[in-house]
Amino acid sequence: MRAVKMAPAGGAARGPWVLLALLALLARASLALTERYPALSLLQQERHRQRHGPAGEWVEQYSAECDSSFLHFHESDCDIGGSSSCESVLSLNTEKILSQAKLLAEQKRFPFATDNDNTNEELAIAYVLIGNGLYDEAIRHFSTMLQEEPELVSAIYGRGIAYGKKGLHDMKNAELALFELSRVISLEPDHPEVFEQRAEILSPLGRISEALSDLTKAIQLQPSARLYRHRGTLYFISEDYATAHDDFQHSLELNKNQPIAMLYKGLTFFHRGLLKEAIESFKEALKQKADFIDAYKSLGQAYRELGNFDAATENFQKALLLNQNHVQTLQLKGMMLYHHGSLDEALKNFKRCLQLEPYNEVCQYMKGLSHVAMGQFYEGIKAQTKVMLNDPLPGQKASPEYLKVKYLREYSRYLHAHLDTPLTEYNTDTDLPGNFKDHWAKNLPFLIENYEEQPGLQPHIKDVLFQNFESYKPDVQELICVADHLGSMMQYETPGFLPNKRIHRAMGLATLEVMQAVQRTWANSKVRMNGKTRLMQWRDMFDIAVKWRRIADPDQPVLWLDQMPARSLSRGFNNHINLIRGQVINMRYLEYFEKILHFIKDRILVYHGANNPKGLLEVREALEKVHKVEDLLPIMKFNSKTRDGFTVNTKVPSLKEQGKEYDGFTITITGDKVGNILFSVETQTTEERTQLYHAEIDALYKDLTAKGKILILSAELGEVDAVCNLILSLVYYFYNLMPLSRGSSVIAYSVIMGALMASGKEVSGKIPKGKASIKISQNTLLVDFEAMTAPGSEAFSKIARSWMNLKSISPSYKSLPSVSETFPTLRTMIEVLNTDSSHCLKKTIAVV
Repeated sequence: MRAVKMAPAGGAARGPWVLLALLALLARASLALTERYPALSLLQQERHRQRHGPAGEWVEQYSAECDSSFLHFHESDCDIGGSSSCESVLSLNTEKILSQAKLLAEQKRFPFATDNDNTNEELAIAYVLIGNGLYDEAIRHFSTMLQEEPELVSAIYGRGIAYGKKGLHDMKNAELALFELSRVISLEPDHPEVFEQRAEILSPLGRISEALSDLTKAIQLQPSARLYRHRGTLYFISEDYATAHDDFQHSLELNKNQPIAMLYKGLTFFHRGLLKEAIESFKEALKQKADFIDAYKSLGQAYRELGNFDAATENFQKALLLNQNHVQTLQLKGMMLYHHGSLDEALKNFKRCLQLEPYNEVCQYMKGLSHVAMGQFYEGIKAQTKVMLNDPLPGQKASPEYLKVKYLREYSRYLHAHLDTPLTEYNTDTDLPGNFKDHWAKNLPFLIENYEEQPGLQPHIKDVLFQNFESYKPDVQELICVADHLGSMMQYETPGFLPNKRIHRAMGLATLEVMQAVQRTWANSKVRMNGKTRLMQWRDMFDIAVKWRRIADPDQPVLWLDQMPARSLSRGFNNHINLIRGQVINMRYLEYFEKILHFIKDRILVYHGANNPKGLLEVREALEKVHKVEDLLPIMKFNSKTRDGFTVNTKVPSLKEQGKEYDGFTITITGDKVGNILFSVETQTTEERTQLYHAEIDALYKDLTAKGKILILSAELGEVDAVCNLILSLVYYFYNLMPLSRGSSVIAYSVIMGALMASGKEVSGKIPKGKASIKISQNTLLVDFEAMTAPGSEAFSKIARSWMNLKSISPSYKSLPSVSETFPTLRTMIEVLNTDSSHCLKKTIAVV
């Protein structure tokens, strides 16, 4: 075998032609990475953008740093595309290419240079051909040399590179590239760059474990910042965020000035729900690179997840100041604005996004949704249809937007047809087909047998027009502003809950309408619901809040689960929340981990006391050492039945029948090691369970109505307290039943506030922040989880009243106009949700 040696990384001064050749090779190499790594983004849906969008910003950033391992002869400080020294050599003539190759050979600045000058010149020519994009010519040149010397390592390596650069979309190229690189490894097993190169071929083929093995071998041979960063990238793609974090950290320890590595270190925190740590990393990346667009974008998204709208807006804006055409920032900012209730502003971002990237499904879907939410159905359905026509390619997974869009289009048609029909004359839950509701609520593909589409838009039904705040009468203006204030009282100030002013107004109006309806009921007045005039029942009270929650965001199916098809209900309909999935922690519910863990430990003791009395002492001692969910894994091994996981059911005591208990929610823990855990809770809505809860709520509502009628006649303190406790008890069972597909929490809280106001009491306290935690300074109490984890209705009432700070209602509420009469149709509801609320900040309202 020919003796070979690697050329040193430093050494002789570089001539201009050599530098040009090397930079051209590196430029080509960096562009080749667009075929190597898929886009890495903050959101899972962003990966789908690759179908029509750029190959990924990770690649663009690496290219900008001239940092590729595809052909790393030396490190360069050039700025490709910005420096004359980085110009392409495509225009060079044959004489100049030969001259360049000669200089390259003299300095031995290519892989596996030999001790033979003539051989080196021949090799250098082939490598320059690669640099010029002449891959087939390079392959032929290397092949000619290998006919004479079959084990010429540099030629084998170069031919492997050329096959890879031809494009991995052709599996033959990939196989030949891997074959050649494997031959090099068998001949020269101690060169890390070959293992790294093979990993870059393996990873886009989906052979991630093999790629990780190669990068690990390369690190063992010669650790470097680049190798750790590349391996971290693959772990990141594999969603092993903890291990990816460790690799990015090792990379930064070897070379701290790496803004991209710092950014992706932050993303490993972000994807695990560790938002404050993510923010610190993004800020550190910006210290290293002040004009780092992706760091500003990521910082904006992290603040959005924290619920800090102002900070998120500031950072998205900084990213757009650096590049006003940055599509992903426009998309993320638009989505944040939509979920903040700023639909007009959101729409501007989605339209700009589509000007730059017409096939962006997320922006197209959100554009259609924004139009429909504002009552602009013609434009909305036009955008929805464009998403529907964008069928996935064969073998390609459909995007979330593609899966949802037909449901949105059908629901949009339904809403449009009912824009001017009095809300009292129809019922959405009975109008929509059962299988449609079932599939929509479960987010299933739109494959519904014998489905009859909703009628198309009727020309005589016009879109909703914008209504100026000043066009409303003064008493209606006051009504709107009071609603805004009441809605803001329902806001959770915890990570993941972005303030939504549209939801605030909708649920504030729901609160006032509930108050007015309950007062009429207690005064023996009947209500008009679903085309019938009758005394109001408890479901009617909740339906008031349901209709407002539905129209505030038509993207979300807010549906009664007991109105689903009988077959679906008999199988059970699950409301599922992941608390920990793998390495991802749901920070919304972190406050409740300890409480749930304590309950689990108690149930484990009961279980082993009944089924394993001899081992009870050992289990008890082990449980004393359990302080977090992961600590339960060894205890699961104590019993063969719980080896792979276990479930624990909470119980809800009955008020109607003392001693009787209903099924609450189910806690599930599965997994075999830290980082591979599923810790979740779910409520299963079956017909039997629903009937039991309904009987409990029926009895409480009957009692509430009777005591409410007495309260109207006599406002004694004892009667008021009894009514307040009945309201909270009724909603306690509603929370534990979770009878809606979405929105149960805010709907229930608006009913609490409205019914309490009907009793003469107003909630003046905001939902409080909870105890300090390790990861986040403070977490807010979540009303639904307070109800679900309370030992009974009395305990929940006590907890709720401790923060509600109930006070006597202001008499001025009585002078407010009727909500149901002021906004009797969908059109009027959408108009009031669209109208500008800034005037309310300037008004002085006596009732607030």
